[in-house]
Amino acid sequence: MNDSAGNREAIESAAQIFARAGKRRAQLGLAYAGAVTPAEAWALQEQDAAQIVDVRTPPEWQQVGHIAGPPLIVWPRDGAEGDYRAFVAKVEEAFAKDRPLLFLCRSGVRSHHAAGLLTRAGFAKSYNILEGFEGNAPGKGWRAAGLPWEKS
Repeated sequence: MNDSAGNREAIESAAQIFARAGKRRAQLGLAYAGAVTPAEAWALQEQDAAQIVDVRTPPEWQQVGHIAGPPLIVWPRDGAEGDYRAFVAKVEEAFAKDRPLLFLCRSGVRSHHAAGLLTRAGFAKSYNILEGFEGNAPGKGWRAAGLPWEKS
């Protein structure tokens, strides 16, 4: 019985987070499902309500640090159309299109573009993690929020 109550609270909590993300979509005029804070992304992943996808470069991932578990699928910086198709294909190989995906980069810019591209490719539950891993300003981002991460 306690497990059911705990699961219901987790589902309600995820629902509340997704609702806030949807409100941000409207406020920011986003072309994808919404945007979450780093803490919200962590909560959704912990509840298995969504999957974080890191889109940074291998050097960023190794040298700056990363979240244990989420896959690294590199966003094609300055890529040609074929590079973007290859990026979409890698995501399609790894995830079902109905799985909520939370994209993470250094500052929230590449992840913004990744969420938009994947939405156009049929991943309707694509979200950007605001502020990114390192933050887009002092005191911002995954690491500044004190969330778990590691360095290779």
